[in-house]
Amino acid sequence: MSYVKTFGLMALMTALFMAIAGWFGGRSAMMFALAFAVVFNFGAYWFSDRAVLRMYRARPLERNEAPGLYDMVDDLRKRAGLPMPAVAISASPQPNAFATGRDPAHAVVCVTQGMLQVASADELAGVIGHELAHVKNRDMLIGTVAATLSAAVVMLARFGFWFGGDDDRGGLLSGLLMLILAPLAAMLIQMAISRTAEYRADRIGAEISGRPDALASALLKLEAEARRKPMQLNPSAAHLAIVNPLRTGGLSRLFRTHPPTEERVRRLEEIARRGV
Repeated sequence: MSYVKTFGLMALMTALFMAIAGWFGGRSAMMFALAFAVVFNFGAYWFSDRAVLRMYRARPLERNEAPGLYDMVDDLRKRAGLPMPAVAISASPQPNAFATGRDPAHAVVCVTQGMLQVASADELAGVIGHELAHVKNRDMLIGTVAATLSAAVVMLARFGFWFGGDDDRGGLLSGLLMLILAPLAAMLIQMAISRTAEYRADRIGAEISGRPDALASALLKLEAEARRKPMQLNPSAAHLAIVNPLRTGGLSRLFRTHPPTEERVRRLEEIARRGV
């Protein structure tokens, strides 16, 4: 099912890509955009994990650089019945984590430097269990592709605003309108990625780590820290993180890609009461 969603997302983003190009450059630009989108979709499927790591300013880790983290991931992935993913770290001081890659055999689990500084061992295990659940459920494929294609749509809208535009279509005003609406459309497509994936990853991640209470504690801590020091990040990749890494408030609450942390914690506490 994740593959059907992914290719559907690719088709939808391609249509949006062509519409933006056609708006600024007409039919010939649409044909060029179609050819570009085919190549870009291929690249997004195979190499989007690298693009996401660049968005988060993350790099792969060798075991000798962080043996404790590496061994924890290795232990938890064995419990989950998964191949060993690549382990990466982002220099961001905000505590957060995400998973990326096109399938379990090419997965990457990334934590931030801030995560290693504020999370206890049990909390870190709970967070890694959550990310491995995304790998197990293959959630990260559609999320990773959505991140790179959304970034491309925003980039095209900005390029068209500064270098394109047809006076017959309203010139500067139409370009400004497209500059606003194109990222909004990309965001709405990202929101089509069901929030139930986060609830499911919380539940399965709690089973993998065996500590739903520790994951609940980590979510509360990460949410508070993220509000205190928002991450400088392309919004296209925000939905991949375990908690929203961006500044929230005002209209941004209407487009949040994560379910409410309070509800996630409530469900995890219920799992803890029942016993994993």
